[in-house]
Amino acid sequence: MRRFFRLLLRVVLAIIVFAVLLFGAGWWFFHPEFSETRGIVYTQRHGHDLTLDVVRPAHPSGAAVLVMVSGRWKSDPKKFQPWIASSFLRQGLTLVAVSHLSQPEATIQEIVEDVEHAARFVRYHAKEYGIDPNRIGVFGGSSGGHLSLMLATCGGPGDPNSADPVDRESSAVQAATVFYPVTDLLNLGPSTENLHDGGPPKSFRKSFGPKAADLNEWKIIGRDVSPIYHITKALPPIFITHGGADTLVPPDQSTRFREKAAALGREVALTIRPGEKHGWPTMIWDAHLFAQWIADHLK
Repeated sequence: MRRFFRLLLRVVLAIIVFAVLLFGAGWWFFHPEFSETRGIVYTQRHGHDLTLDVVRPAHPSGAAVLVMVSGRWKSDPKKFQPWIASSFLRQGLTLVAVSHLSQPEATIQEIVEDVEHAARFVRYHAKEYGIDPNRIGVFGGSSGGHLSLMLATCGGPGDPNSADPVDRESSAVQAATVFYPVTDLLNLGPSTENLHDGGPPKSFRKSFGPKAADLNEWKIIGRDVSPIYHITKALPPIFITHGGADTLVPPDQSTRFREKAAALGREVALTIRPGEKHGWPTMIWDAHLFAQWIADHLK
């Protein structure tokens, strides 16, 4: 009996030590050393300052990732915490968390314009932030994924004749990592947002402006803000992860995007997580894979 209790005590102690070590390793991983500058105003929209946060790892590689702080096309700078992107920081990537004015106060078209301006702003200030302007990627999920793909598909040269030097810069990104993005607003398929009337998603009827109520106008607006219609041979490499059971943004939004890109010979890696919906518990592992992938593609 004594032997049994001694063995049991050893097992319990081993489990406790293992748990402490595991917790310590987890705490260490999610608390990398970094410096940050918060609340940098990159533009204004409807009288509101729009801001970004620059988070630099202890040993920056020079590459940077724009993080789209967006869900349901709503944004709050406080929602971004560096630990969420610890895998990116541990790869030496400088993070730039971009916030925008939330819909419906800003239309989604305006939000797209603003994050494009943010990309130009970051490139203009690249030297100040210790960033290589030719090594900028983007990361986002859901509406943040949509905005990421809008940058990946529509980002490009600035206006050389602009009076604002920021607007002379390119808004292009060199790689993108994205969770469950909507890519085709004109064809929502089996999404629970699809009213099957040819119009905008049901929860966002006011988010595209009053003209979107006219189906003829909506066809133009919806196409303009759908990444799938802007894929060209200039598309940068993209890595998408999507839940196979997502009913809000069905996985065909990503599979059709990949197929169209592949037809033009462009790289879009796609991982479908079977049975997962619009978010899942192990996404932190997927973010870790994203960080490794984007670091390799921004070398």
